[in-house]
Amino acid sequence: MIDKEKKVSPRGSSKGRSPETVRPEKRTARRNKAVAPSELATTATDRTKTGKETEGAAVSDTFDPILSSGALEMEVPLSGESIAAFKVYASLLKEWNEKMNLTGIVDDSGIALRHFVDSLTLIPHLTRELREKGGESLSLIDVGTGAGFPGIPIKVVMPSLRVTLLDSLQKRIRFLEAVCAELSLGDIESIHMRAEDAGRSKQYREKFDVATARAVAPLNILCEYCLPFVRVGGIFLSMKGNVDEEADEAEKAVITLGGTIESLYHFTLPGTDMNRTIVVIRKIRPTPGRYPRSAGKPEKEPIL
Repeated sequence: MIDKEKKVSPRGSSKGRSPETVRPEKRTARRNKAVAPSELATTATDRTKTGKETEGAAVSDTFDPILSSGALEMEVPLSGESIAAFKVYASLLKEWNEKMNLTGIVDDSGIALRHFVDSLTLIPHLTRELREKGGESLSLIDVGTGAGFPGIPIKVVMPSLRVTLLDSLQKRIRFLEAVCAELSLGDIESIHMRAEDAGRSKQYREKFDVATARAVAPLNILCEYCLPFVRVGGIFLSMKGNVDEEADEAEKAVITLGGTIESLYHFTLPGTDMNRTIVVIRKIRPTPGRYPRSAGKPEKEPIL
């Protein structure tokens, strides 16, 4: 039985991207010492007002109110330090995007709403999960993270989380490491592997409390990428658009991979007219050893 929660907050959805599945092997990790909030705020000011970034990477004055009001509508109030961090992140995203294709969304409003606020819509679910587990932290893997969404925005707001960013393209890993270094985020690592390979690795298989994916791939395929990472009792949070029919069609895959669809959380992304859904899938038993299958198989021969 699927519990379809419904909450409507002002306006939205954003396109995600599928967890890419090319070139495994290289693994990289960066763990940094956190800086004081006042130092981070100074860094943000320096990047956006003193020209440290390349031309065209400046962030407008409208960014802050758009971001803070959008996050607040999703019940995620942001501190001044967090907003400063997001401003640095936006500047880096625009700067690096001139050299490589990280995102098609390059305007400040789009970055604030369709990347950052969209990522932060997972915060209430993570906060509830943390409270129910009675712990001080959670381990989270962001599968197919791309330019760091939703993993890095979540880490900025919930610094106690232990975050792993997984992506198959080395150039994106370099960007992620640059962002984590600039923001001095601690206890976060960037892994260059295919989701299928990492999901079979003893180092990562069923080692995480939470897996996330903001992707355009069908839910049954995403489940094969993501559920193998989640320990029994943990959750997979899939960020989708209109998904009711897709969720029904994915139920066999969810069950096969050891999960159950716990709820669908519908909302509209603030500042947009995009309909969004967070699919909450609970891991109730171990994923059978044959999953995930080899690279390309989940997409070519999805579990139906």
